[in-house]
Amino acid sequence: MKKKLPRVLVILGPTATGKSDLAVGIARIYNGEIISADSRQVYTGLDIGSGKITKREMKGIPHHLLDIINPKKVYTVEEFKRDASDAIADIGSRGKLPIVCGGTGFYIDALIFDEQFPAVPPNKVLRAKLWKKTTESLYKELLKLDPRRAKNIDPHNKVRIIRAIEIARVLGRVPKLKRHKKYDAVFLGLTLPREKLRENIHKRLMKRMKNNALIREVRDLRKNGLSWKRLHSFGLEYRYVALYLQKKLTKKEMLAELEWQIADFSKRQMTWFNRNKNIRWFSPGQAKNLL
Repeated sequence: MKKKLPRVLVILGPTATGKSDLAVGIARIYNGEIISADSRQVYTGLDIGSGKITKREMKGIPHHLLDIINPKKVYTVEEFKRDASDAIADIGSRGKLPIVCGGTGFYIDALIFDEQFPAVPPNKVLRAKLWKKTTESLYKELLKLDPRRAKNIDPHNKVRIIRAIEIARVLGRVPKLKRHKKYDAVFLGLTLPREKLRENIHKRLMKRMKNNALIREVRDLRKNGLSWKRLHSFGLEYRYVALYLQKKLTKKEMLAELEWQIADFSKRQMTWFNRNKNIRWFSPGQAKNLL
């Protein structure tokens, strides 16, 4: 007799589509708890820039994998798999519905399909050498080494590009990850027409910039010991506000470039999610009918 797989609901989609609100609404109706699948919200202090849900917005629903590690440390996808799997088991053991919610497709796939990553140890000498190169030149190198992996990676994420090059140099290419069905998962995706999404992105960015709140957050992270290099590695808001604070961009340039980059990031998110043909897509308006 086949073993029954644990039930999991996954709510995903590009940035600025209202995933957190939908997850909270469903959790209140179906006795659920939420597991964040966001590569930046695991870090303490990365609140405004990462769009971390507030206590008020949680409406009493328990959330897991928020604020679990100091941003000076690196939290890997393997650690996420372990911690999220433990949270799913704990939530299920109490008769509640585990709801995985987030926009980091890499994390979601690794968890739900139990993807196994290549066992290539870190090469500190190689990493130090590669870090001296520009992100653009590193991306071009990855394109030559492994075009398939380059197509699915953030071309601005220097840390991930270096790791992909590190693996490709050892194995010849980044191998396709082995996967199997670990959970009985239902995938709900939120999406919007491009122009509406751009409008949401603009409004949200302006809200985060109100009274310079986002700038203050990045400045505080810097005061608490985060290097410019580390802030840059967090991408998007943290990268461009850090460039502004270093006087490498004016405020106007920072806002224009950041808004464009967030919109571009949302396209890459959809490219990733569209590989999963089991996702049931809804507009935020349609999703309200689920509640």
